[in-house]
Amino acid sequence: MVKRRAMIARDAVLNQIRTATARSPVVVLTGPRQSGKTTLARELVREDSINYFDLEDPVGLARLDEPKTALEPLRGLIVIDEVQRRPDLFPVLRVLCDRREQRSRFLVLGSASGDLLRQSSESLAGRMERIEIGGLVLSELGPEAAGPLWLRGGFPRAWLASTEEDSFSWRKQFIQTLLERDFPQWGVRVPATALLRFWRMLAHYHGQIWNSTEPATALGVAPTTVRRYLDLLSDALMVRQLQPWYANIGKRQVKSPKIYIRDTGLLHQLLGIHDDTELVTHPKVGASWEGFVIEQVLTGESFDEVWFWATHQGAEIDLLLRRGDRLFGVECKRADAPKLTKSIRTAIVDLGLERIAVIYPGSRRYSLSDRVEVVPLAELAFPESLFGA
Repeated sequence: MVKRRAMIARDAVLNQIRTATARSPVVVLTGPRQSGKTTLARELVREDSINYFDLEDPVGLARLDEPKTALEPLRGLIVIDEVQRRPDLFPVLRVLCDRREQRSRFLVLGSASGDLLRQSSESLAGRMERIEIGGLVLSELGPEAAGPLWLRGGFPRAWLASTEEDSFSWRKQFIQTLLERDFPQWGVRVPATALLRFWRMLAHYHGQIWNSTEPATALGVAPTTVRRYLDLLSDALMVRQLQPWYANIGKRQVKSPKIYIRDTGLLHQLLGIHDDTELVTHPKVGASWEGFVIEQVLTGESFDEVWFWATHQGAEIDLLLRRGDRLFGVECKRADAPKLTKSIRTAIVDLGLERIAVIYPGSRRYSLSDRVEVVPLAELAFPESLFGA
């Protein structure tokens, strides 16, 4: 049984935010609702400070009725939480950032979305740094948390719930609130029931190549409508569309994205999985574990770009990470003793990979070849250890 701490240190994320706010006038901290952004911000600026604006609080919203008048006299770090409720603030921030004397810096928190990022990037080009966070991860909880974290997901309240049923119930309420309250507040004009049906359907596509035709037919809508639904959930940071890598190798390669529900706790709620027994016997257990590993890797490893790779002849690599001009591969194998496969050999030759890490649930790290190493999942609790580079 993993002991769950009421307060969980997120020092790596805090240090990242401190570094960014020291060098950039505006830092936009994005992440799903309830992923801990507000808690992190309050580590830097007290909630009762004059420099803290919570736009979900009517008082905080009223204080920014005249944003330039309210913000201009302030000094130091200023936090604006839930900024997607006031997108008109971005041009004001640009004006304040361009003052001759830089008297303040801004940490802007947002719970999505594509529109938020477009607004900020257009208004604050050259002045802004963006940090994206998710829920809790192994590097914050420790390797012994791997099993429960996989089942419950990384949302702090889901992780800290007293029982599995309480955690499952919280995740259900989270989904309903996002669809019924948050999306309409963000200007989304799609019925919550339609999006919920689509999201549940999407859970069964988790880890698969995306094809809009089948879900569009099942829902009785056009493929373009399904595409819009997918983009809405992606903008809300609920879904990851992992794009394909294309190499000029003379083979037919997959050119559609793979779809993952980012948080496995939400995936399991959508699939009706309540506990460990139901999880390990479910047909989607392998795909769920793959998605869990991918999110842990993307949180802990440094990279410039990320893709997957697959050919129509069957060769595939679950994850490709680019660092500078070098490519690294990650394979996710829920097996006792992974072996060197034809697919891995093909990827090394065709893509010129530096190294491949095969991540599995075991406890021993060992080599399969000079470029391929089997790595225990628990080692993802220690960032930057995957490739030793």
